[in-house]
Amino acid sequence: MKITTIEVGKVPDPLKDRFDPYASMFRNMFASTGQAFEYDAVHVLDGEALPDPADLEAIAITGSSAGVYEDHEWLGPLRDFIRRAYAARTPMLGICFGHQVMADALGGDVRKSEKGWGLGRHQYRVAARPEFMAGAPDTLSVVCSHQDQVIVPPAEAQIVLASEFTPNAGLFYRSGQALSFQPHPEFDDRYGTALVDLRRGKASDAVIAKAMDSFASTSDSAKVREYIARFMLDAAGRR
Repeated sequence: MKITTIEVGKVPDPLKDRFDPYASMFRNMFASTGQAFEYDAVHVLDGEALPDPADLEAIAITGSSAGVYEDHEWLGPLRDFIRRAYAARTPMLGICFGHQVMADALGGDVRKSEKGWGLGRHQYRVAARPEFMAGAPDTLSVVCSHQDQVIVPPAEAQIVLASEFTPNAGLFYRSGQALSFQPHPEFDDRYGTALVDLRRGKASDAVIAKAMDSFASTSDSAKVREYIARFMLDAAGRR
C-alpha cells in the first residue's frame, strides 16, 4: 500500500536545520511499525497540486501552523480533497492540523481554544476501542503542540481519545475509513522539547515548565503508531 502524505506545514525556521520535514517524520512513523508501506508526498505549501483522492491508496495529512479559520488559498481545495476522499472511501489519517481540517471539512467546529497552549506529553483517556485499537490501555500519553481544537466533532465521528484539556483528541469516522488525532505520534521527544522551547514568551512560564516536566513520563507513541498502521491496513481491506 502506498501512503500519500499531504504536507501542509513546515518545521519552524529556527528548527529546520536540526529536524526532518513533516513528510519525512510521517514516513519514519509508518516505517517504525515494520509494515512494508510505500510512500509519496504532496508539498502543498510549495505549490504542488492535490491529486484526485480516488486514485490514491491511502492519505495522511500533516500538522501545520495554519488555522482552519484563516484565509489561505490552499484551504478550500484541501477541504474539497478531504470530502472527495471520504466519499471515495480512501483510507485517510489526519494529525493535529490534519485532525482539525478533517473535522472542519466534514461538518465539525474548530476554533482557537480558550484553554490556551497544549504542550508537552499529554495523557488521554481511551474513550472507545475500534478493532484496530483492541487491547489499548485505559490511557495513552503522546506529545502535543497546539492552541486550536475540534470543539464540536462531525456527526460522523466517534471520539476515541479524550482529555479534560482536549475532549475531542481522537476521532474515528463511522465510514471506517477515516481516523484523526490531535497529538503527534510522529514526533520524537527531541522535536517535542524543541517546540516547547520555541513557545517561551508565547505560553506562560508555568505551562512551559509543566510541558518540559512531562517528558519524564513514559511515551505511548509507539502504541499509537501501531494502531494507525492497523487502521490503514484494515481500511484498505474494506475499500
